[in-house]
Amino acid sequence: MIFSKKDHLIGLDIGSRTIKLGEVLDTKKGRILQRFGMIDVPQGAILEGRIKEPTVVADTIRSLIQELGIAEQNVATSVAGYSVIIKRITVGKVTEEELEESIQYEAEQYIPFDVQDVNIDFHIIGEHETNPNQMHVMLVAAKKEIINEYVDLLEMAGLNPCVIDIDVFALERVFEENYLNEEGNIALIDIGANKMNINIVKDYMSAFTRDVTIGGEQITREIASRWDCSFEEAEAIKLGEATDKAPKEQVNEIIHTYSSRWGDEVRRAIDFYYSTSPEEEIRRIILSGGAAQTPGFSDLLSAETSIDVKVCDPFSSMTINEKYNDVDHLQKIASQAAICMGLALRRVDEK
Repeated sequence: MIFSKKDHLIGLDIGSRTIKLGEVLDTKKGRILQRFGMIDVPQGAILEGRIKEPTVVADTIRSLIQELGIAEQNVATSVAGYSVIIKRITVGKVTEEELEESIQYEAEQYIPFDVQDVNIDFHIIGEHETNPNQMHVMLVAAKKEIINEYVDLLEMAGLNPCVIDIDVFALERVFEENYLNEEGNIALIDIGANKMNINIVKDYMSAFTRDVTIGGEQITREIASRWDCSFEEAEAIKLGEATDKAPKEQVNEIIHTYSSRWGDEVRRAIDFYYSTSPEEEIRRIILSGGAAQTPGFSDLLSAETSIDVKVCDPFSSMTINEKYNDVDHLQKIASQAAICMGLALRRVDEK
């Protein structure tokens, strides 16, 4: 899913509530975060990963680029949700070139879409543990309709779409870059406004993925309904910025109710992974996304799963250019930047 040859890219995470943009430079002294910024998306412009108001979203992206003063036009972005299928499959051992020729046939057995309607990619994981004549492959398929939608949006915003990635793989890249001693099974969980991405990696290789349509906006909508207020007012109440609008105890009760449901979803995903790999044990959960900052959620998730939970810091492995970035602000919003930073670390010549 690559459209350009130039190496350097900016990362653009297009969420339903916020758009994040980051630029990372490779230097002899290591990686430098040159610029990072976020901007709110008008309510309803993006729904369930679909661009409902492309002109509005393109204008929002252009506004963020101008605000940050970024000149680079080559961009990596990502998609997720039900339009994306990720399957770990087992096939006969062949070369990468031979698999390239047969992957469409292999995909037909696992993808619930017409293969003519999807873009297909793959990554050879390695040889089968017990059968040397077979190998494990990560199969990825994304609906062409969605890919074209994002390509059109980026071009409308004056950008050159070079890489269309998948959210869970962007998370994996951040994990590889920032957590060098986390061997074994680690669950990478990003929960945003309307979706949760789950990627369980074993020794830095994806072993299980799942997308769930839940997120922080559930709390906002419940508050708006309970106290008959606007979405913006409900968001302020949720963040504790409008304490006179609703009783704090009742707001906390709503937050706890939905946080518990998120925890249930994570536990079900982990239980399913254990059912297919009973010999495995997840050592840690690394949590990211805007909703990761929901008060009490990380503690609740740890209690629900009996697994240690750490909140992701995607900036920890790089130097921050303080000329263009407020370091204190970056630390406050770090968990929201994980997918964006994973995209900003992409280079065009990488598989």
